[in-house]
Amino acid sequence: MLIIPAIDLKDGQCVRLCQGRMDDATVFSSDPAAMARQWVTAGCRQLHLVDLDGAFAGQPVNGDIIKAIATTYPDLSIQIGGGIRSAEVIESYLSAGVQFVIIGTQAVRDPNFVRAMCKDFAGHIMVGLDARDGMVAIEGWAQATNVSVVALACQFRDIGVSAIVYTDIALDGMLQGVNLDATRQLANQAKIPVIASGGVTDMRDIKALAAIADGTICGVITGRAIYEGTLDLAAAQRYCDSL
Repeated sequence: MLIIPAIDLKDGQCVRLCQGRMDDATVFSSDPAAMARQWVTAGCRQLHLVDLDGAFAGQPVNGDIIKAIATTYPDLSIQIGGGIRSAEVIESYLSAGVQFVIIGTQAVRDPNFVRAMCKDFAGHIMVGLDARDGMVAIEGWAQATNVSVVALACQFRDIGVSAIVYTDIALDGMLQGVNLDATRQLANQAKIPVIASGGVTDMRDIKALAAIADGTICGVITGRAIYEGTLDLAAAQRYCDSL
């Protein structure tokens, strides 16, 4: 299981939100490239980048920063989400050296788009499913839907999706622990590798996720915990590697 640091970009800065609220952002750095360097130095093998502005705009806003990080670390696996609504944007990111693109809002609006992109960019497509009470939220988490996370995820089985990035919005940025039950249910029913996100606080969460991973939970994204020091990234990865 990979420990995946998150770099969320808003107005060119590295921030963390609470429950996805853009008006409740904590700025951790004005230099996202420096933050990427910090996590690479700590030994991360995959990096999670989010264009928060892009998620609301429906198109990349912080794309130049993302591409610069990808160019600087060509051997680092990078996954990017936020504002990815077209094949052109996907191709642009992959050409810059990004390994995975995460389709979120567009996966809800047009599941066939995911199928097409999995064919055109085989091995590089992830789906981002962000949930409130088990239902998907879109447009940067601002818009609720009546679409079940599990039901939607099952539509993407066996089409080549590399992973589902699952976030419990109520827990994101709150340092209150992960939603183990929902994460396990999603992984077991979707039959697609899941990257857990939202609420990671300390090693107890890492150990709890590792205990239920069973080959179905391939990674966990952590943001506020590593920025505020309640979780040691290097120690967490060493623990997972030892299992």
